[in-house]
Amino acid sequence: MTRPVLSTRVAAACALVFAATGAWAQTPAPRPLPPPVSTGDTARPLLPAQLDDFGAYVDRARKTFDVPGIAVAIVKDGQVVMEQGFGVRELGKGDKVDARTLFAIASNTKAFTAAALQQLAEAGKLDMDDRVIDHLPWFRMSDAYVTHEMRIRDLLAHRSGLSLGAGDLLYWPPTSYTTKEVVQRLANVPIKNGFRSGYAYDNILFAVATLVIEQASGQSYADYVREHIFKPVGMDESLIDKTYLKSGMDVATGHAKADFKKLEPVPPMAWLNDPGAGGIYSSVHDLARWMNVQLAGGALPTVGADGKPQRLFSEDSQKQMWSMLTPIKTGKPPVPELAPLMPQFSGYGESWFLSDYQGRKLVWHTGGWPGMVSRLTLVPQLKLGVVVLTNAESGAAFNAITYRVLDAYLNPGTKTDWVAAYDKAVKKAQAKADDSFAKHEAARAKNSKPSLPLAGYAGTYRDPWYGDVVVSQEGGKLRLRFSHTPQLVGTMTPWQHDSFTVRWDDRTLNADAFITFALDEDGQVREARMEPISPLTDFSFDFQDLRLAPVQKGAKDSKD
Repeated sequence: MTRPVLSTRVAAACALVFAATGAWAQTPAPRPLPPPVSTGDTARPLLPAQLDDFGAYVDRARKTFDVPGIAVAIVKDGQVVMEQGFGVRELGKGDKVDARTLFAIASNTKAFTAAALQQLAEAGKLDMDDRVIDHLPWFRMSDAYVTHEMRIRDLLAHRSGLSLGAGDLLYWPPTSYTTKEVVQRLANVPIKNGFRSGYAYDNILFAVATLVIEQASGQSYADYVREHIFKPVGMDESLIDKTYLKSGMDVATGHAKADFKKLEPVPPMAWLNDPGAGGIYSSVHDLARWMNVQLAGGALPTVGADGKPQRLFSEDSQKQMWSMLTPIKTGKPPVPELAPLMPQFSGYGESWFLSDYQGRKLVWHTGGWPGMVSRLTLVPQLKLGVVVLTNAESGAAFNAITYRVLDAYLNPGTKTDWVAAYDKAVKKAQAKADDSFAKHEAARAKNSKPSLPLAGYAGTYRDPWYGDVVVSQEGGKLRLRFSHTPQLVGTMTPWQHDSFTVRWDDRTLNADAFITFALDEDGQVREARMEPISPLTDFSFDFQDLRLAPVQKGAKDSKD
């Protein structure tokens, strides 16, 4: 998952889209999908002088933001400038992070999904402007017009009308639903905004894209990506999800701060029911190759029988992926020290964020996963790329490192202390979160009691898109369980009146919630609503979209 932080100018976005429309309208002759081949290592030029102390800088970022391990790769002009690990794979253990350590790259997977769709378009198996229902006739959104008009390209652009993170609870934390069941349940996920009217980040439409790839190619998503992307690029170490991880492999363990305080290892997660949104595990060694192919306009470092470079995808496909589809409003920096990073324009293309820095266009993405976050950034004009993978949940760390590298090439002679700037922003966000809870505490009627005995709130509640949530009375307390999400089990404690707090057993989730019951005129529960307690909770815990109604005894299970 990814919580984007930058935004854009509508006029700039429109100019980019209109300029590209003519190219998109052309229908090139189908070409075969790229063959699986291997590539050799590239030579390694020297780092810029501005990065002479880079190792010490990364270690300071690790310590400041409490990140056990970080891996970084830099590419320039088709060559790998550096690929290196810092710190350890798991807190309290001695195994070091290196260039080949595997991390969950989360939403950096989305660019692979876009590349796969563009490959299939070039092979004549689909068109990016096909309606989704042309390939998945059973596909439904909660609005008939959106269902009819949703195009394949829309799946990649965060402009569907869904709200931020809508439907994420169908697979985050891991659920028992299949990818098809996730997409079928999309029919009941509420649409809160206008179709193509604005930007709101989602993951669920990448589950739809996953199924489109499988329908058009006749292969599973995992097999397709392995054969037609990993192998041609030479990403021999990368995996589609954690189920392919074996004991003894060079893989990082994710870490999260339980209760936003104490750093602890978290269990690895397999995202089997939405792999196209964030399923890939990779290393900076492999991602350096991926960045070089991207910066080469899709050209592979191999030559075909005709003496010409082989291609992963065409230059036209890359132009489509890197052209703005959805403008994002530019915002204000959280602290003055970050003002130089605020872009003149910002938006989203096909699975890539687009913005600017120091007068240069940036093409980038971030990834967020339980215990791991990452950022991959390209500067096409300079053939420059940098990727930062971490095994803790600190976007501040990957941003501070990324911008130190960008400055070395775009702003030589200047050494801004981005670690200090982001540290100030993190502390300000934490203070705001503390203030938010203090306001809840101040408004709370501490002497109030629930209207009903605890048994009166027990029962099965059903949401139209998620399914069943069960409240049971155990040992004099109420326990809440999400029926398809093993990790979402917690204890309910009276807060005020008919509101309770839910404290999850897994303290690394950092997603405690309020649950409020509404009673009818006879004193029976009519409905329950939920929302996260902390503003720091990941947006993928979209409790606020649930509409939980009591299930009458004898009613069919929600999966029927």
